[in-house]
Amino acid sequence: MHPNAPAPQPPDATGPIAELPLFPLSTVLFPGGMLDLQIFEVRYLDMIGKCHKNGTPFGVVALRKGSEVRRVDTHATGAEGFAPEHFADVGTLATVTEFSAPQAGLMVVRCQGGARFRIRTRNQRKYGLWVADADTLGGDQSTPVPPDLLPLADALARVLEQQRVNGPPQATAPLPFHLDDCGWVANRWCDLLAMPLDAKQNLMQLDNPLLRLELVGDMLGKHIHAVGR
Repeated sequence: MHPNAPAPQPPDATGPIAELPLFPLSTVLFPGGMLDLQIFEVRYLDMIGKCHKNGTPFGVVALRKGSEVRRVDTHATGAEGFAPEHFADVGTLATVTEFSAPQAGLMVVRCQGGARFRIRTRNQRKYGLWVADADTLGGDQSTPVPPDLLPLADALARVLEQQRVNGPPQATAPLPFHLDDCGWVANRWCDLLAMPLDAKQNLMQLDNPLLRLELVGDMLGKHIHAVGR
Protein backbone atom coordinates (compact mmCIF):
# COMPACT_ATOMS: atom_id res chain seq x y z
CA MET A 1 0.00 0.00 0.00
CA HIS A 2 1.43 3.36 -1.02
CA PRO A 3 1.95 6.11 1.59
CA ASN A 4 -0.79 8.22 0.12
CA ALA A 5 -3.00 11.06 1.27
CA PRO A 6 -5.37 13.57 -0.34
CA ALA A 7 -3.44 16.39 -1.94
CA PRO A 8 -3.77 19.71 -0.10
CA GLN A 9 -6.05 22.24 -1.68
CA PRO A 10 -4.36 25.32 -3.17
CA PRO A 11 -4.94 28.70 -1.56
CA ASP A 12 -8.02 30.51 -2.82
CA ALA A 13 -6.20 33.74 -3.60
CA THR A 14 -2.89 34.92 -4.88
CA GLY A 15 -1.03 37.78 -3.28
CA PRO A 16 1.87 40.18 -3.73
CA ILE A 17 5.31 39.70 -2.20
CA ALA A 18 7.55 42.72 -1.71
CA GLU A 19 11.36 42.51 -1.82
CA LEU A 20 11.55 38.77 -2.34
CA PRO A 21 15.23 37.68 -2.39
CA LEU A 22 16.03 35.58 -5.45
CA PHE A 23 18.39 32.69 -6.03
CA PRO A 24 18.97 32.16 -9.79
CA LEU A 25 19.98 28.55 -10.46
CA SER A 26 20.56 26.25 -13.41
CA THR A 27 17.58 24.15 -12.34
CA VAL A 28 13.83 24.41 -11.88
CA LEU A 29 12.28 23.85 -8.46
CA PHE A 30 8.75 22.44 -8.52
CA PRO A 31 6.18 22.94 -5.75
CA GLY A 32 6.66 20.20 -3.16
CA GLY A 33 10.14 19.36 -4.47
CA MET A 34 13.34 19.33 -2.45
CA LEU A 35 16.51 21.28 -3.20
CA ASP A 36 19.93 20.87 -1.58
CA LEU A 37 22.32 23.82 -1.67
CA GLN A 38 25.83 24.64 -0.51
CA ILE A 39 26.04 28.38 0.09
CA PHE A 40 29.39 30.17 -0.01
CA GLU A 41 28.83 33.42 -1.94
CA VAL A 42 28.59 36.57 0.14
CA ARG A 43 25.37 37.63 -1.55
CA TYR A 44 23.61 34.43 -0.42
CA LEU A 45 25.15 33.76 3.00
CA ASP A 46 23.37 36.68 4.64
CA MET A 47 20.16 36.09 2.70
CA ILE A 48 19.89 32.40 3.57
CA GLY A 49 20.81 33.09 7.19
CA LYS A 50 17.99 35.62 7.52
CA CYS A 51 15.46 33.39 5.74
CA HIS A 52 16.31 30.50 8.04
CA LYS A 53 16.16 32.63 11.18
CA ASN A 54 12.88 34.33 10.25
CA GLY A 55 11.22 31.34 8.58
CA THR A 56 10.68 33.32 5.39
CA PRO A 57 11.03 32.00 1.83
CA PHE A 58 13.30 33.03 -0.99
CA GLY A 59 12.62 32.63 -4.69
CA VAL A 60 14.31 30.07 -6.94
CA VAL A 61 14.39 31.15 -10.58
CA ALA A 62 15.89 29.40 -13.60
CA LEU A 63 18.93 31.05 -15.13
CA ARG A 64 18.51 31.91 -18.80
CA LYS A 65 21.94 33.50 -19.13
CA GLY A 66 24.89 33.74 -16.79
CA SER A 67 26.45 31.60 -14.09
CA GLU A 68 25.21 30.48 -10.69
CA VAL A 69 28.44 31.86 -9.24
CA ARG A 70 28.98 35.54 -9.95
CA ARG A 71 31.86 36.07 -12.40
CA VAL A 72 33.89 39.09 -13.41
CA ASP A 73 33.48 40.12 -17.04
CA THR A 74 35.99 42.69 -18.28
CA HIS A 75 33.69 43.48 -21.21
CA ALA A 76 30.62 44.11 -19.06
CA THR A 77 29.34 47.67 -19.04
CA GLY A 78 27.18 47.44 -15.93
CA ALA A 79 26.74 45.49 -12.69
CA GLU A 80 30.16 46.66 -11.45
CA GLY A 81 32.00 44.73 -14.13
CA PHE A 82 30.33 41.37 -13.54
CA ALA A 83 28.82 39.12 -16.18
CA PRO A 84 25.10 39.75 -16.75
CA GLU A 85 22.50 37.37 -15.33
CA HIS A 86 19.10 36.81 -16.92
CA PHE A 87 16.48 34.53 -15.44
CA ALA A 88 12.88 33.41 -15.87
CA ASP A 89 9.95 35.57 -14.74
CA VAL A 90 8.19 32.64 -13.03
CA GLY A 91 9.84 30.83 -10.13
CA THR A 92 9.05 28.86 -6.98
CA LEU A 93 9.24 29.91 -3.35
CA ALA A 94 11.70 27.87 -1.29
CA THR A 95 11.72 27.45 2.49
CA VAL A 96 14.73 26.18 4.41
CA THR A 97 13.87 22.90 6.17
CA GLU A 98 17.39 21.80 7.22
CA PHE A 99 20.32 24.09 7.99
CA SER A 100 23.95 23.66 9.01
CA ALA A 101 27.08 25.81 8.93
CA PRO A 102 29.97 23.32 9.04
CA GLN A 103 32.59 26.06 8.74
CA ALA A 104 32.91 29.81 8.40
CA GLY A 105 31.68 31.00 5.03
CA LEU A 106 29.77 27.80 4.22
CA MET A 107 26.13 26.85 4.75
CA VAL A 108 24.54 23.56 3.79
CA VAL A 109 20.77 23.75 3.46
CA ARG A 110 17.84 21.67 2.29
CA CYS A 111 14.81 23.53 1.01
CA GLN A 112 11.29 22.62 -0.04
CA GLY A 113 9.39 24.21 -2.91
CA GLY A 114 6.19 26.10 -2.15
CA ALA A 115 3.99 28.33 -4.27
CA ARG A 116 4.97 29.57 -7.70
CA PHE A 117 5.34 33.30 -8.28
CA ARG A 118 5.64 35.74 -11.16
CA ILE A 119 8.10 38.64 -11.02
CA ARG A 120 6.76 42.15 -11.61
CA THR A 121 9.94 44.16 -11.00
CA ARG A 122 13.51 43.22 -10.08
CA ASN A 123 16.65 45.02 -9.01
CA GLN A 124 20.18 44.00 -8.10
CA ARG A 125 21.59 45.11 -4.77
CA LYS A 126 24.94 45.10 -3.02
CA TYR A 127 27.16 42.10 -3.77
CA GLY A 128 24.83 41.16 -6.63
CA LEU A 129 21.80 39.92 -4.69
CA TRP A 130 18.62 40.07 -6.78
CA VAL A 131 15.39 41.22 -5.11
CA ALA A 132 11.95 41.25 -6.73
CA ASP A 133 8.40 42.40 -6.21
CA ALA A 134 6.28 39.45 -7.27
CA ASP A 135 2.82 37.93 -7.22
CA THR A 136 2.21 34.42 -5.95
CA LEU A 137 0.32 32.16 -8.34
CA GLY A 138 -2.48 29.81 -7.43
CA GLY A 139 -1.58 26.22 -6.68
CA ASP A 140 -2.69 23.27 -8.77
CA GLN A 141 -6.32 22.34 -8.45
CA SER A 142 -6.60 18.85 -6.97
CA THR A 143 -7.08 16.61 -10.02
CA PRO A 144 -7.39 12.82 -9.70
CA VAL A 145 -5.10 10.75 -11.91
CA PRO A 146 -7.31 9.32 -14.70
CA PRO A 147 -7.23 5.56 -15.39
CA ASP A 148 -5.11 5.86 -18.54
CA LEU A 149 -2.36 7.65 -16.57
CA LEU A 150 -2.38 5.40 -13.50
CA PRO A 151 0.68 3.49 -14.81
CA LEU A 152 2.66 6.73 -14.36
CA ALA A 153 1.62 6.92 -10.71
CA ASP A 154 2.40 3.23 -10.17
CA ALA A 155 5.83 3.58 -11.80
CA LEU A 156 6.57 6.64 -9.66
CA ALA A 157 5.61 4.71 -6.53
CA ARG A 158 8.13 1.99 -7.45
CA VAL A 159 10.89 4.56 -8.06
CA LEU A 160 10.20 6.32 -4.76
CA GLU A 161 10.25 2.99 -2.92
CA GLN A 162 13.59 2.13 -4.50
CA GLN A 163 14.92 5.51 -3.40
CA ARG A 164 13.69 4.91 0.12
CA VAL A 165 15.36 1.50 0.35
CA ASN A 166 18.56 2.05 -1.61
CA GLY A 167 19.19 5.78 -1.88
CA PRO A 168 20.50 8.37 0.54
CA PRO A 169 17.85 10.00 2.77
CA GLN A 170 18.08 13.32 0.91
CA ALA A 171 17.06 11.61 -2.35
CA THR A 172 13.65 10.60 -1.01
CA ALA A 173 10.58 12.73 -1.72
CA PRO A 174 8.97 14.07 1.46
CA LEU A 175 5.92 12.37 2.93
CA PRO A 176 3.02 12.22 2.52
CA PHE A 177 2.88 11.01 -1.07
CA HIS A 178 -0.06 12.12 -3.22
CA LEU A 179 0.03 9.40 -5.85
CA ASP A 180 -3.62 9.96 -6.75
CA ASP A 181 -3.08 13.62 -7.70
CA CYS A 182 -2.04 14.70 -11.22
CA GLY A 183 -0.03 17.74 -10.18
CA TRP A 184 1.96 15.95 -7.48
CA VAL A 185 2.77 12.95 -9.68
CA ALA A 186 3.79 15.21 -12.58
CA ASN A 187 5.96 17.40 -10.36
CA ARG A 188 7.80 14.45 -8.81
CA TRP A 189 8.52 12.99 -12.24
CA CYS A 190 9.85 16.40 -13.27
CA ASP A 191 12.14 16.32 -10.22
CA LEU A 192 13.53 12.98 -11.41
CA LEU A 193 13.72 13.28 -15.17
CA ALA A 194 16.68 14.76 -17.01
CA MET A 195 15.38 17.25 -19.55
CA PRO A 196 16.37 20.64 -20.97
CA LEU A 197 15.96 23.57 -18.60
CA ASP A 198 13.42 25.28 -20.85
CA ALA A 199 11.30 22.12 -20.97
CA LYS A 200 11.22 21.93 -17.17
CA GLN A 201 10.41 25.61 -16.90
CA ASN A 202 7.51 25.28 -19.34
CA LEU A 203 6.09 22.32 -17.41
CA MET A 204 6.39 24.16 -14.09
CA GLN A 205 4.55 27.18 -15.50
CA LEU A 206 1.62 25.11 -16.80
CA ASP A 207 -1.55 25.82 -14.86
CA ASN A 208 -3.23 22.58 -15.97
CA PRO A 209 -1.91 19.65 -13.85
CA LEU A 210 -3.57 17.03 -16.07
CA LEU A 211 -1.87 18.41 -19.17
CA ARG A 212 1.44 18.53 -17.29
CA LEU A 213 1.12 14.84 -16.41
CA GLU A 214 0.15 13.94 -19.97
CA LEU A 215 3.26 15.71 -21.28
CA VAL A 216 5.42 13.94 -18.71
CA GLY A 217 3.91 10.65 -19.88
CA ASP A 218 4.86 11.49 -23.46
CA MET A 219 8.44 12.21 -22.36
CA LEU A 220 8.66 8.95 -20.42
CA GLY A 221 7.31 7.03 -23.40
CA LYS A 222 9.95 8.53 -25.69
CA HIS A 223 12.68 7.76 -23.14
CA ILE A 224 11.59 4.12 -22.78
CA HIS A 225 11.39 3.77 -26.56
CA ALA A 226 14.88 5.24 -27.00
CA VAL A 227 16.39 2.93 -24.34
CA GLY A 228 14.77 -0.10 -25.95
CA ARG A 229 16.14 0.60 -29.42
